Amino acid sequence: MDDQQLLRYSRHVLLDGFGVEGQAKLAQSTVLVVGAGGLGSAALPYLASAGVGRIIVADGDMVDLTNLQRQILYRESSIGTRKAASARNALLALNSTIEVMAVEEHLSSDRLGAIVADVDLVLDCSDNFVSRHAINAACVKHQKPLVSGAAIRFDGQLSVFDFRLQNSPCYACVFPDEVAAEQAEEDRCGVMGVFAPLVGVIGAMQASEALGLLANVGESSVGRLHLFSAKNMRWREVRVKRDTHCLTCGSLATSAAISSEVGYA
Repeated sequence: MDDQQLLRYSRHVLLDGFGVEGQAKLAQSTVLVVGAGGLGSAALPYLASAGVGRIIVADGDMVDLTNLQRQILYRESSIGTRKAASARNALLALNSTIEVMAVEEHLSSDRLGAIVADVDLVLDCSDNFVSRHAINAACVKHQKPLVSGAAIRFDGQLSVFDFRLQNSPCYACVFPDEVAAEQAEEDRCGVMGVFAPLVGVIGAMQASEALGLLANVGESSVGRLHLFSAKNMRWREVRVKRDTHCLTCGSLATSAAISSEVGYA
């Protein structure tokens, strides 16, 4: 690290257990963030400002007026632009020393798998069960840690699935495919609404988990599902275990089928 970098990231370098070594690990890391909506808008600036060396932002949607209530990466002037490209511009304005790649498409299974294979960590900031299962399956296949977040109405959740650890559950262990199938008319913020600061809380926590994993600092939330009620300002923690019969990561797993396209909010 040169003097300018040491100054820029000095508040990380000063932290016990983080230091120059942890900051260097961030600089050498590549992270995929799937979804540049509410959760992505909160997580991405922290990844960029913290010095993650390469960030891939994947989102095929365009910014519209309804997004501005919570998706803080965008401005009124962003309406009508591609979210991934607009997010890239915002992140580079925040930190021009990192690399940001915009993937302006809904990822096919092959494209998703190819990108996941080449990154160090994935943040799932999507908004539906089909996408979450697709991202989870790709991470299981390529043994990449996954930081998963969700937010709807006043309720949010967060967990980490680290497939480098033998006993880590995957997303499908906690929320099986059949549960998703039963919710074909699934909740989405466009139908059910979402409290604006909620996505900020969950997205920021996703960034915190990601930075800790990349820098090897602290203890991740593997095996724990955090549930947050913004209405009551209460957190709950639920212990979750790997399902040995899981169809995605367990003994009954086959070649995981991934939906043809992954969508995000």
